[in-house]
Amino acid sequence: MKIKVGIFFGGESVEHEISVITMSQAISSLNPEKYEIVPIYIAKNGVMYTGDDLLDLEMYRDMDVLLKRCYKVAVVNDGKKVNVVRVPAPIIGKRVLNTIDVAFPIVHGTNVEDGTIAGFLNLLDIPFVGPDVVASSVGMDKILFKKVLKESGLPVVDYVSFYANEYVKDEEKIINEINEKLKYPLIVKPGNLGSSVGIKKVKNQQELEEAINFAMEFSDRILIENCVGKLKEINCAVLGDVTQTVATECEEPLLSGEILSYTDKYVGDRKTKGGKLGKMGARKGGKFGARKGGAGGVNNSMEGKKLPADIPNEIRDEIQRLAQETFKILGCSGISRIDFLIDEEINKVYVNEINTIPGALSWYLFEASNKKFEDVLDEAINIAIKKHSAREKLTFSYDQNILALTGGVKR
Repeated sequence: MKIKVGIFFGGESVEHEISVITMSQAISSLNPEKYEIVPIYIAKNGVMYTGDDLLDLEMYRDMDVLLKRCYKVAVVNDGKKVNVVRVPAPIIGKRVLNTIDVAFPIVHGTNVEDGTIAGFLNLLDIPFVGPDVVASSVGMDKILFKKVLKESGLPVVDYVSFYANEYVKDEEKIINEINEKLKYPLIVKPGNLGSSVGIKKVKNQQELEEAINFAMEFSDRILIENCVGKLKEINCAVLGDVTQTVATECEEPLLSGEILSYTDKYVGDRKTKGGKLGKMGARKGGKFGARKGGAGGVNNSMEGKKLPADIPNEIRDEIQRLAQETFKILGCSGISRIDFLIDEEINKVYVNEINTIPGALSWYLFEASNKKFEDVLDEAINIAIKKHSAREKLTFSYDQNILALTGGVKR
């Protein structure tokens, strides 16, 4: 009997479309002999939909048509199994459209990847691929992530962080603190976004103030970092859980400007179709539209990166070690990608960020490490089932109802 895998994707996030693309790539490598895919699309207004048309990337060109061909649903636990049910309940016809054995959240950004969907799936009491609430939340919060790593003794770039309301209340105080603790040029980031959204490099105080105001459009917490001198960015993915991990080959993404941008990661040149996010779909033919290739303009060649990265073996070993250590410190599981900064002037490696559910699920890094992505997805699902089994043995509540005790509860 096939395992029914509920693929959750979309969400109220600026990375919504990237989630849809990542979904289309993942389904192209899930073994159809072992798994039945149940798509659960989370629209930008939070409404959930299911339907086979959600698996065809081309259908997303006209969202009105697509959603009319799908069912609005809720995902509920009836005490025996997790069901996908129509909402509102139909007067005629079946209410339960499908069931789910394992959930596979393929989401990016705030309101989903930040622990929101992990908490929801915990409430459903269903095995799910990927990190739990704490790892998701810390991984998404760039500021908290740096504090955790710094406390754990891992190398991070010097930084200053603050809330947007603090800046509005006393802009001069915070600007002075930044000028005292850090040196230009600086990197300004929203505190809890991915995909390089809202990030700017600044060379003076005027640019700093403009970049802070820009970042505050995306987040209420702002992170300011020292800019690494002779910079080389390196990425490394990790598969596993807290008991066992394996790190991939390292890649060096190539920058079109001074920092890696959203366009570098996902869009590329429409003529060359460069980059990582459509290539997997293009490799395979098959039932789903997503397997026929990505949407026009999606970055889908290896032109935008060096893989393997051009770094000494000892640096590669250090990055792979730090990637696995970061993964374990946060308590991650499934597939994550950790991003690093190398200051080539002093040969120093810094942990920069973690993507607990990375774009494209980092398939290309695994395949560059001689690991078939189909096998990676199998292992990630097995880890999810094992993690859920271990969780079921823990005590989260007591059978005894203290409200039923004689005399009630004393206040």
